[in-house]
Amino acid sequence: MRLSDTILITGASGMIGGALRRILQEGHYTRLLVPSHADLELRDARQVEAYFTKHKPDVVFHLAARVGGIHANNTYPGQFVYDNTVIQANVFEAARKSGVKKLLFPGSACTYPKLAPQPVQEKELMNGPVEPTNIAYAAAKINGIIMAQSYAREYDMNIIIPMPTNTYGVGDNFDPKASHVIPALMRRFHEAKQKSLPEVVIWGSGAPLREFIYVDDIAQIFIFLMQNYDAHDIINAGTMQEISIKDLAAKIAKIVDYSGKISFDATKSDGAPRKMLDSSRLFGLGWKPQVSLSEGLQRMYETHFTRIAA
Repeated sequence: MRLSDTILITGASGMIGGALRRILQEGHYTRLLVPSHADLELRDARQVEAYFTKHKPDVVFHLAARVGGIHANNTYPGQFVYDNTVIQANVFEAARKSGVKKLLFPGSACTYPKLAPQPVQEKELMNGPVEPTNIAYAAAKINGIIMAQSYAREYDMNIIIPMPTNTYGVGDNFDPKASHVIPALMRRFHEAKQKSLPEVVIWGSGAPLREFIYVDDIAQIFIFLMQNYDAHDIINAGTMQEISIKDLAAKIAKIVDYSGKISFDATKSDGAPRKMLDSSRLFGLGWKPQVSLSEGLQRMYETHFTRIAA
Protein backbone atom coordinates (compact mmCIF):
# COMPACT_ATOMS: atom_id res chain seq x y z
CA MET A 1 0.00 0.00 0.00
CA ARG A 2 1.50 3.30 -1.17
CA LEU A 3 0.75 6.91 -0.30
CA SER A 4 -0.34 7.43 -3.91
CA ASP A 5 -2.95 4.63 -3.76
CA THR A 6 -6.66 5.39 -3.84
CA ILE A 7 -7.97 3.70 -0.70
CA LEU A 8 -11.61 2.83 -0.12
CA ILE A 9 -12.87 2.28 3.43
CA THR A 10 -16.38 0.89 3.63
CA GLY A 11 -17.89 1.41 7.06
CA ALA A 12 -15.71 4.46 7.73
CA SER A 13 -18.33 5.86 10.11
CA GLY A 14 -18.04 2.84 12.40
CA MET A 15 -15.70 2.42 15.34
CA ILE A 16 -12.91 0.58 13.50
CA GLY A 17 -13.45 2.42 10.21
CA GLY A 18 -13.25 5.78 11.96
CA ALA A 19 -10.00 4.88 13.70
CA LEU A 20 -8.55 3.52 10.46
CA ARG A 21 -9.46 6.69 8.59
CA ARG A 22 -7.86 8.89 11.26
CA ILE A 23 -4.65 6.86 11.40
CA LEU A 24 -4.30 6.79 7.61
CA GLN A 25 -4.80 10.55 7.46
CA GLU A 26 -2.16 10.99 10.16
CA GLY A 27 0.13 8.84 8.00
CA HIS A 28 -0.39 11.24 5.05
CA TYR A 29 -2.59 8.96 2.98
CA THR A 30 -4.64 11.59 1.19
CA ARG A 31 -6.54 9.67 -1.46
CA LEU A 32 -9.19 8.20 0.81
CA LEU A 33 -12.70 7.24 -0.25
CA VAL A 34 -15.06 7.12 2.74
CA PRO A 35 -18.61 6.97 1.34
CA SER A 36 -21.50 7.27 3.79
CA HIS A 37 -24.60 5.11 3.56
CA ALA A 38 -26.30 7.99 1.78
CA ASP A 39 -23.47 8.07 -0.77
CA LEU A 40 -23.39 4.33 -1.42
CA GLU A 41 -25.98 1.66 -0.67
CA LEU A 42 -23.81 -1.43 -0.37
CA ARG A 43 -26.82 -3.76 -0.63
CA ASP A 44 -27.42 -2.50 -4.19
CA ALA A 45 -25.11 -4.38 -6.57
CA ARG A 46 -25.52 -1.84 -9.37
CA GLN A 47 -24.64 1.08 -7.10
CA VAL A 48 -21.57 -0.73 -5.78
CA GLU A 49 -20.32 -1.67 -9.23
CA ALA A 50 -20.89 1.88 -10.52
CA TYR A 51 -18.99 3.35 -7.55
CA PHE A 52 -15.99 1.07 -8.11
CA THR A 53 -16.03 1.76 -11.85
CA LYS A 54 -16.08 5.51 -11.27
CA HIS A 55 -13.52 5.81 -8.45
CA LYS A 56 -11.24 2.84 -9.28
CA PRO A 57 -9.85 2.17 -5.77
CA ASP A 58 -6.45 0.49 -5.62
CA VAL A 59 -6.91 -0.77 -2.06
CA VAL A 60 -10.11 -1.67 -0.19
CA PHE A 61 -10.67 -2.04 3.53
CA HIS A 62 -14.12 -3.65 3.56
CA LEU A 63 -15.31 -2.98 7.11
CA ALA A 64 -19.00 -2.23 6.54
CA ALA A 65 -21.30 -4.74 8.23
CA ARG A 66 -24.41 -5.02 10.35
CA VAL A 67 -23.13 -5.71 13.87
CA GLY A 68 -24.58 -5.92 17.37
CA GLY A 69 -24.67 -7.73 20.68
CA ILE A 70 -26.62 -10.80 21.78
CA HIS A 71 -29.98 -9.01 21.87
CA ALA A 72 -29.63 -7.63 18.35
CA ASN A 73 -28.40 -10.95 16.96
CA ASN A 74 -31.29 -12.83 18.54
CA THR A 75 -33.91 -10.28 17.52
CA TYR A 76 -32.88 -9.61 13.91
CA PRO A 77 -31.13 -12.75 12.63
CA GLY A 78 -32.67 -12.44 9.18
CA GLN A 79 -31.38 -8.90 8.76
CA PHE A 80 -27.94 -9.87 10.02
CA VAL A 81 -27.49 -12.80 7.65
CA TYR A 82 -29.06 -11.10 4.63
CA ASP A 83 -27.42 -7.68 4.87
CA ASN A 84 -23.93 -8.99 5.58
CA THR A 85 -24.08 -11.68 2.92
CA VAL A 86 -25.33 -9.31 0.22
CA ILE A 87 -22.95 -6.49 1.14
CA GLN A 88 -19.80 -8.60 1.07
CA ALA A 89 -20.83 -10.34 -2.16
CA ASN A 90 -21.40 -7.00 -3.88
CA VAL A 91 -18.06 -5.60 -2.73
CA PHE A 92 -16.05 -8.69 -3.74
CA GLU A 93 -17.62 -8.80 -7.20
CA ALA A 94 -17.17 -5.07 -7.83
CA ALA A 95 -13.56 -5.30 -6.64
CA ARG A 96 -12.94 -8.18 -9.02
CA LYS A 97 -14.44 -6.39 -12.00
CA SER A 98 -12.61 -3.11 -11.35
CA GLY A 99 -9.19 -4.69 -10.75
CA VAL A 100 -8.62 -3.76 -7.11
CA LYS A 101 -5.00 -4.50 -6.19
CA LYS A 102 -5.59 -5.61 -2.61
CA LEU A 103 -8.65 -6.07 -0.40
CA LEU A 104 -8.92 -6.61 3.35
CA PHE A 105 -11.98 -8.41 4.68
CA PRO A 106 -12.06 -8.98 8.44
CA GLY A 107 -13.51 -12.19 9.76
CA SER A 108 -14.53 -12.43 13.41
CA ALA A 109 -13.57 -14.40 16.49
CA CYS A 110 -17.24 -15.40 16.82
CA THR A 111 -16.91 -17.62 13.75
CA TYR A 112 -14.72 -20.05 15.69
CA PRO A 113 -16.36 -22.99 17.50
CA LYS A 114 -17.83 -22.11 20.89
CA LEU A 115 -15.73 -24.76 22.63
CA ALA A 116 -12.59 -24.59 20.50
CA PRO A 117 -9.28 -25.51 22.17
CA GLN A 118 -7.70 -22.43 23.76
CA PRO A 119 -6.02 -20.27 22.65
CA VAL A 120 -7.86 -20.63 19.36
CA GLN A 121 -5.70 -21.32 16.32
CA GLU A 122 -6.73 -20.46 12.77
CA LYS A 123 -7.13 -24.15 11.91
CA GLU A 124 -10.16 -24.38 14.23
CA LEU A 125 -12.44 -22.51 11.82
CA MET A 126 -15.52 -24.69 11.06
CA ASN A 127 -14.21 -27.41 13.37
CA GLY A 128 -17.32 -27.32 15.58
CA PRO A 129 -20.58 -25.45 16.31
CA VAL A 130 -20.45 -21.70 16.93
CA GLU A 131 -22.19 -19.82 19.75
CA PRO A 132 -25.95 -20.16 18.97
CA THR A 133 -26.82 -16.59 20.01
CA ASN A 134 -24.87 -15.05 17.12
CA ILE A 135 -25.16 -17.81 14.55
CA ALA A 136 -26.70 -15.58 11.83
CA TYR A 137 -23.85 -13.05 11.98
CA ALA A 138 -21.24 -15.83 12.24
CA ALA A 139 -22.75 -17.71 9.29
CA ALA A 140 -22.57 -14.60 7.10
CA LYS A 141 -18.96 -14.02 8.15
CA ILE A 142 -17.99 -17.63 7.42
CA ASN A 143 -19.63 -17.29 4.02
CA GLY A 144 -17.61 -14.10 3.47
CA ILE A 145 -14.36 -15.83 4.43
CA ILE A 146 -15.02 -18.69 2.03
CA MET A 147 -16.05 -16.27 -0.71
CA ALA A 148 -12.92 -14.15 -0.19
CA GLN A 149 -10.66 -17.20 -0.37
CA SER A 150 -12.54 -18.52 -3.41
CA TYR A 151 -12.13 -15.21 -5.26
CA ALA A 152 -8.45 -15.16 -4.32
CA ARG A 153 -7.93 -18.64 -5.77
CA GLU A 154 -10.09 -18.45 -8.89
CA TYR A 155 -9.43 -14.84 -9.91
CA ASP A 156 -5.93 -14.42 -8.44
CA MET A 157 -7.09 -11.55 -6.24
CA ASN A 158 -4.95 -10.37 -3.33
CA ILE A 159 -7.39 -10.66 -0.42
CA ILE A 160 -6.31 -10.83 3.21
CA ILE A 161 -8.52 -11.96 6.08
CA PRO A 162 -7.59 -10.92 9.63
CA MET A 163 -9.67 -12.42 12.44
CA PRO A 164 -10.06 -9.71 15.10
CA THR A 165 -10.73 -10.54 18.71
CA ASN A 166 -13.27 -8.51 20.73
CA THR A 167 -12.65 -4.88 19.82
CA TYR A 168 -13.58 -1.88 21.98
CA GLY A 169 -12.76 1.79 22.21
CA VAL A 170 -13.67 5.32 21.22
CA GLY A 171 -16.61 5.21 18.83
CA ASP A 172 -18.10 2.07 20.36
CA ASN A 173 -21.85 1.43 20.49
CA PHE A 174 -23.41 2.21 23.88
CA ASP A 175 -26.98 1.32 22.91
CA PRO A 176 -28.13 -1.08 25.67
CA LYS A 177 -29.97 -3.20 23.10
CA ALA A 178 -27.00 -3.56 20.75
CA SER A 179 -23.78 -3.02 22.71
CA HIS A 180 -21.09 -5.53 23.57
CA VAL A 181 -19.79 -6.22 27.05
CA ILE A 182 -17.36 -3.31 27.61
CA PRO A 183 -19.61 -0.42 26.51
CA ALA A 184 -22.57 -2.11 28.22
CA LEU A 185 -20.72 -2.33 31.55
CA MET A 186 -19.29 1.17 31.21
CA ARG A 187 -22.71 2.66 30.64
CA ARG A 188 -24.27 0.72 33.52
CA PHE A 189 -21.58 1.77 36.01
CA HIS A 190 -21.73 5.38 34.84
CA GLU A 191 -25.51 5.52 35.23
CA ALA A 192 -25.30 3.76 38.60
CA LYS A 193 -22.79 6.37 39.75
CA GLN A 194 -25.01 9.23 38.58
CA LYS A 195 -28.05 7.75 40.37
CA SER A 196 -26.03 6.72 43.48
CA LEU A 197 -27.23 3.14 43.12
CA PRO A 198 -25.84 0.87 45.86
CA GLU A 199 -25.42 -2.18 43.62
CA VAL A 200 -24.94 -3.27 40.01
CA VAL A 201 -25.95 -6.83 39.15
CA ILE A 202 -24.18 -8.42 36.17
CA TRP A 203 -25.48 -11.46 34.32
CA GLY A 204 -23.45 -14.64 34.71
CA SER A 205 -20.90 -15.85 37.22
CA GLY A 206 -18.13 -13.44 36.17
CA ALA A 207 -15.77 -16.38 35.67
CA PRO A 208 -15.48 -16.51 31.84
CA LEU A 209 -12.19 -15.29 30.41
CA ARG A 210 -12.19 -12.92 27.45
CA GLU A 211 -9.63 -11.11 25.29
CA PHE A 212 -10.07 -7.48 24.21
CA ILE A 213 -8.16 -5.22 21.84
CA TYR A 214 -8.33 -1.45 21.56
CA VAL A 215 -9.70 -0.08 18.31
CA ASP A 216 -6.53 1.82 17.35
CA ASP A 217 -4.53 -1.41 17.64
CA ILE A 218 -6.93 -3.23 15.30
CA ALA A 219 -6.70 -0.38 12.80
CA GLN A 220 -2.91 -0.52 13.02
CA ILE A 221 -3.02 -4.30 12.48
CA PHE A 222 -5.07 -3.82 9.32
CA ILE A 223 -2.55 -1.31 7.98
CA PHE A 224 0.36 -3.53 9.01
CA LEU A 225 -1.14 -6.53 7.21
CA MET A 226 -1.87 -4.47 4.11
CA GLN A 227 1.82 -3.67 4.01
CA ASN A 228 3.30 -6.98 5.14
CA TYR A 229 0.93 -9.89 4.41
CA ASP A 230 -0.25 -11.29 1.09
CA ALA A 231 -1.75 -14.73 1.79
CA HIS A 232 -5.48 -15.46 1.78
CA ASP A 233 -5.14 -17.75 4.80
CA ILE A 234 -6.96 -16.27 7.79
CA ILE A 235 -4.73 -14.72 10.45
CA ASN A 236 -5.73 -14.03 14.04
CA ALA A 237 -5.53 -10.46 15.35
CA GLY A 238 -5.52 -10.20 19.12
CA THR A 239 -3.42 -9.38 22.18
CA MET A 240 -3.05 -12.86 23.72
CA GLN A 241 -3.96 -11.24 27.04
CA GLU A 242 -7.15 -12.27 28.82
CA ILE A 243 -9.23 -11.13 31.77
CA SER A 244 -12.22 -12.55 33.61
CA ILE A 245 -15.54 -10.75 33.32
CA LYS A 246 -15.41 -10.24 37.09
CA ASP A 247 -12.03 -8.52 36.93
CA LEU A 248 -13.09 -6.54 33.86
CA ALA A 249 -16.14 -5.24 35.72
CA ALA A 250 -13.99 -4.21 38.67
CA LYS A 251 -11.53 -2.44 36.36
CA ILE A 252 -14.29 -0.51 34.57
CA ALA A 253 -15.98 0.39 37.89
CA LYS A 254 -12.68 1.83 39.13
CA ILE A 255 -12.22 3.94 35.99
CA VAL A 256 -15.82 5.19 36.24
CA ASP A 257 -15.31 5.79 40.00
CA TYR A 258 -18.32 3.72 40.95
CA SER A 259 -17.97 2.61 44.58
CA GLY A 260 -21.11 0.49 45.00
CA LYS A 261 -21.36 -3.28 45.22
CA ILE A 262 -20.83 -5.45 42.14
CA SER A 263 -22.69 -8.74 42.21
CA PHE A 264 -23.20 -11.53 39.70
CA ASP A 265 -26.36 -13.44 38.80
CA ALA A 266 -25.01 -16.95 38.26
CA THR A 267 -28.45 -18.18 37.12
CA LYS A 268 -27.83 -16.41 33.79
CA SER A 269 -25.73 -18.02 31.05
CA ASP A 270 -21.99 -17.41 30.92
CA GLY A 271 -21.44 -18.35 27.29
CA ALA A 272 -18.09 -19.89 26.42
CA PRO A 273 -15.86 -20.35 29.49
CA ARG A 274 -12.81 -18.96 27.71
CA LYS A 275 -12.15 -17.24 24.41
CA MET A 276 -8.69 -16.09 23.36
CA LEU A 277 -7.09 -16.14 19.94
CA ASP A 278 -3.65 -17.54 19.25
CA SER A 279 -2.11 -14.55 17.47
CA SER A 280 1.42 -15.96 17.35
CA ARG A 281 1.48 -15.84 13.52
CA LEU A 282 0.74 -12.11 13.60
CA PHE A 283 3.30 -11.54 16.34
CA GLY A 284 5.81 -13.51 14.29
CA LEU A 285 5.42 -10.96 11.49
CA GLY A 286 6.56 -8.25 13.89
CA TRP A 287 3.37 -6.70 15.30
CA LYS A 288 2.64 -6.33 19.02
CA PRO A 289 -0.22 -4.54 20.83
CA GLN A 290 0.43 -0.94 21.84
CA VAL A 291 -2.54 0.05 24.03
CA SER A 292 -3.12 -1.70 27.36
CA LEU A 293 -6.66 -2.54 28.49
CA SER A 294 -6.50 0.01 31.31
CA GLU A 295 -5.32 2.77 28.98
CA GLY A 296 -7.91 1.92 26.35
CA LEU A 297 -10.76 1.88 28.87
CA GLN A 298 -9.61 5.23 30.26
CA ARG A 299 -9.54 6.81 26.80
CA MET A 300 -12.95 5.39 26.04
CA TYR A 301 -14.56 6.63 29.24
CA GLU A 302 -13.04 10.10 29.05
CA THR A 303 -14.19 10.52 25.46
CA HIS A 304 -17.74 9.23 25.82
CA PHE A 305 -18.67 10.33 29.34
CA THR A 306 -16.22 12.64 31.12
CA ARG A 307 -15.92 15.16 28.27
CA ILE A 308 -19.65 14.98 27.51
CA ALA A 309 -20.46 15.73 31.15
CA ALA A 310 -18.01 18.65 31.14
